[in-house]
Amino acid sequence: MKKDIHPNYRDVVFYDTSSEYKFITKSTIQTSETIVWEDGKTYPVYKVEVSSNSHPFYTGKKMMLDTAGRVDKFNKRYAKK
Repeated sequence: MKKDIHPNYRDVVFYDTSSEYKFITKSTIQTSETIVWEDGKTYPVYKVEVSSNSHPFYTGKKMMLDTAGRVDKFNKRYAKK
C-alpha cells in the first residue's frame, strides 16, 4: 500500500442534537471539536440533526403534514384565470 494517501480512520462520536443521543463508531470524517466519552477518553465529535434515535421511520412516530393546505395554496397560485 502507498503511504500517506489514506484518510485517518478512527473512533468518532456522533452527537444527535435533536434528541441528545450520542454513539461512537469508526469514521474518516474530519472534525475540530472533541468530547470526553464515558470511558474517560477524548474523541472527536460530529454533530448531526437526525439519527436512528430521532428519525420517524426508526422511532415509529409519524409526523403529520398539512398537505391539504399546501394543495389549496398551490391551486390558488396556479389556477387558470
